[in-house]
Amino acid sequence: MSNVKELDQLVDKYKLLKKEIHKIIVGQEEVVDQVLISMFSRGHCLLVGVPGLAKTLLVNTIAQSLGLSFNRIQFTPDLMPSDIVGAEILNENRAFQFVKGPLFNNIVLADEINRTPPKTQSALLEAMQERTVTAAGQTYPLPKPFFVLATQNPIEQEGTYPLPEAQLDRFMFNIWVDYPTFEEEMSIVKATTQDIKISIQQIMSSEEIIRFQALIREIPVADNVLEYAVKLVGRTRINDVSAPQLTKDFITWGAGPRASQYLIIGAKCHAALKGKYAPDIEDVQAVAKPILRHRLVRNYKAEAEGYSMDKIIEELL
Repeated sequence: MSNVKELDQLVDKYKLLKKEIHKIIVGQEEVVDQVLISMFSRGHCLLVGVPGLAKTLLVNTIAQSLGLSFNRIQFTPDLMPSDIVGAEILNENRAFQFVKGPLFNNIVLADEINRTPPKTQSALLEAMQERTVTAAGQTYPLPKPFFVLATQNPIEQEGTYPLPEAQLDRFMFNIWVDYPTFEEEMSIVKATTQDIKISIQQIMSSEEIIRFQALIREIPVADNVLEYAVKLVGRTRINDVSAPQLTKDFITWGAGPRASQYLIIGAKCHAALKGKYAPDIEDVQAVAKPILRHRLVRNYKAEAEGYSMDKIIEELL
């Protein structure tokens, strides 16, 4: 089986990749894992965390180690769709010419996506879904591979345009970026308060990434694992026969079929990166939190009783 050899190659490359990333990024093990899993699964990520936790640095470092083109778009209330997609301009020959916007890169960091009006958000989300851009009736394909990593700031919500649930659903993972531990913060401060240039080696090419993405989709999944994933998502829906009391008490809205799809593809990728040739139930559980976190809607009772989203998901697992 040639796939086995390729999967082993992926595991080796993945270890090298993480070593390279951690030359610059201190700690954040889970975050790095989850971002890479979503990339190899052809998914997009939403990074949620307070300012200054190196979200931009992380994405930039990953882009360098994967040899991918990278662009950061800072979302502001006056940003227009043409600012990110590109626009038609009159060139010197008085003909219209399309000038590509910053979306035409392999990795796009959409910084503070909730700061921009829905019109611009939807232009980004269309690109994420279709992986194409339409301007003046012409359709332009985006480069492959294409990932959007959007960041959202959980504090100060004045003057923001929160993403509606249907749009949050487009993101495979909702990754919570937390404060570093005391030791980690010590190393961060030590490393960043002196002038040291660390160079990042490129570990993979875009062709390899595309091949590995296809490889992960080819991994077989046992029926019991499929059943577990679909049942888990079913248990988040109030009207489902399998819904436990917890769901009926604390959740107003459950996850859709996209959650089941992402649980399986995420589990395949998690298994592959751990050197397994097929995912089991533990792999589904490993990716469940970032996949379900932004797809369930808690009611006020859950908030009143201090039931965080992660706590509800843990109990459902």
